[in-house]
Amino acid sequence: MLYRLTRQHDDAEARLDRFLHGKVGDLSRGALRKVIELGGVHLSGRRCLKCGAEVAVGATVEVHLDGGPLEPFRLADGHILFQDDHLIAIAKPPGVDTQPTPARYRGTLYEALQVWLQRDKPLGRRLEIGMAQRLDRNTSGVIVFSIHPLAHRELTRQMVERLARKEYLAVVSGCPREERGRFHSMLRRDRRSGRVQSCAEGGQEAITDYSVLVSDGGLSLVHVVIHTGRTHQIRAHFAEAGHPLAGDRHYGGPLEVDGRTFPRQCLHSWRLSLAHPRFGTPLTCTAPLPGDMTFLGLPDGDPPAVVSPGDAGLI
Repeated sequence: MLYRLTRQHDDAEARLDRFLHGKVGDLSRGALRKVIELGGVHLSGRRCLKCGAEVAVGATVEVHLDGGPLEPFRLADGHILFQDDHLIAIAKPPGVDTQPTPARYRGTLYEALQVWLQRDKPLGRRLEIGMAQRLDRNTSGVIVFSIHPLAHRELTRQMVERLARKEYLAVVSGCPREERGRFHSMLRRDRRSGRVQSCAEGGQEAITDYSVLVSDGGLSLVHVVIHTGRTHQIRAHFAEAGHPLAGDRHYGGPLEVDGRTFPRQCLHSWRLSLAHPRFGTPLTCTAPLPGDMTFLGLPDGDPPAVVSPGDAGLI
């Protein structure tokens, strides 16, 4: 939700949080302060994190609300799958933005990672976070960042040249006719609907392999390997096949099945395998399914345990 306001001559309050009070839904002044501190308020076109900033007469104020929590997300030991001086792999919870958005800077995974890495200042160098992949806000699971400039180029190369193996788990509606299959198309975003969809020309190649693990009650758990990393690739391919992801409102997925509700698309970045960008050693990190996706189970038990920093996740 977006509010656009302009301070008029008869507005008595010039302090930002006081100016906004009573103008943005039913948010209390305390809640508005948290929205400002998260980075959801933009003063004269620039993000403003200061509650006491002065709003001049005629200045414009934009308030972006994404419906997320007003307390910023913070990383904990349980989120860290692997970390050394060059690389960090994180099990991202659903509901966390990977990078800053108009509605928030604090509490995004990128900002939370900055806070987490503050404790490594004794290393004696400036830590640089490099982002080589992204996950949608409501997609959970493994995501990796470089934290040393010497690692970023090689990590990016592996992603661009499709050398990293990216495995997902998804809950889809219905059961695909073929137990194993491949979607191969050109994808592009439709400007009017915002959806990514297959096209005859002008798109980018997208290749998605899948296998059905479990089917029950009109839903299926599928294992997915993507050979390209296009925006919404998995979501778009399964929707076009008539099996949209459970909870995927944007692509027509069911929000409730047999009394079970799905507040987010059931998509999980399960396992990521690549070569360490500095040493070349094989590295595999796995994030177990979050609680909202475990109801179908797995035929061979739960996914492998989280890779801990102690064993470095090496295979």
